[in-house]
Amino acid sequence: MRTSAPVVDPPATTTGDPSACCEPEGNLAGLSVEQATLAARVLKALSDPVRLQLYSRIASAPEAVCVCDIDDVGVSQPTVSHHLRKLREAGLIDCERRGTWVYYWPVADATAAARLVL
Repeated sequence: MRTSAPVVDPPATTTGDPSACCEPEGNLAGLSVEQATLAARVLKALSDPVRLQLYSRIASAPEAVCVCDIDDVGVSQPTVSHHLRKLREAGLIDCERRGTWVYYWPVADATAAARLVL
């Protein structure tokens, strides 16, 4: 035999004002639409483990990184190129062709919107 759970009244406020428990404390403005869009784009790009590896290697280098110097990240070269393109599209890195090689560097403050969330 199944019994229903007892109905519990919400806790009473100490002031007697039912809206008192819902008054926000401090600034609850959060992110603007633009900040949220930028942060989501960055977080989405970094949500893939291969892209996160690639970005961390490029961002931690003291100067631009040649694609030929990027160590094995467990995927084929065409897949590496795909992930690098996604990082560029998200605005996290930029690149320049020098002869036959492409060099990558992190974009300054590209992760600022995501840092607001974190």
